[in-house]
Amino acid sequence: MSDRLPHEKGFHVSWDQLHRDARALAWRLQGHGPEGGWRAVVAITRGGMAPAMIVSRELDIRTVDTISVKSYNHQTQAEPVIIKHPDADVVGDGTGVLIVDDLVDTGRTLEVVRAAMPKAHVATVYAKPKGRPMVDTFITEVSQDTWIFFPWDMALQYVKPYHGTDD
Repeated sequence: MSDRLPHEKGFHVSWDQLHRDARALAWRLQGHGPEGGWRAVVAITRGGMAPAMIVSRELDIRTVDTISVKSYNHQTQAEPVIIKHPDADVVGDGTGVLIVDDLVDTGRTLEVVRAAMPKAHVATVYAKPKGRPMVDTFITEVSQDTWIFFPWDMALQYVKPYHGTDD
């Protein structure tokens, strides 16, 4: 057992870093879409919305929709449930559709999403080892026990030094 607190094995992502990484994801996806390009981007809400916006802009994909999957209660993972589906007339079985999320953790959320759009291409900015098999394209891998702190979850505040004092 570790004496480390959850936030001590954290990976802090700033807005600037997220933007750079989402652009890198778009560049990696360039040329890997179907002939004629991607038909649509589907963001997995809520975390996938910012990267999906950046990817859709970089790849000039004008049709953007969302799929809402609830799989966390604060920092505790629960059984994933789709609470909002994308437009079925647009996404169909997922052919030519790019699904974007911020992170794949265990892959349980993506199992539900892939079942809804089995032929879609799934891309995440960050990936953990357990979830990697569920993703077609990603940018950065972090260890399974790392907690990623995204910019929309953070506020600037004083933090006491780990050792000693700051006087």
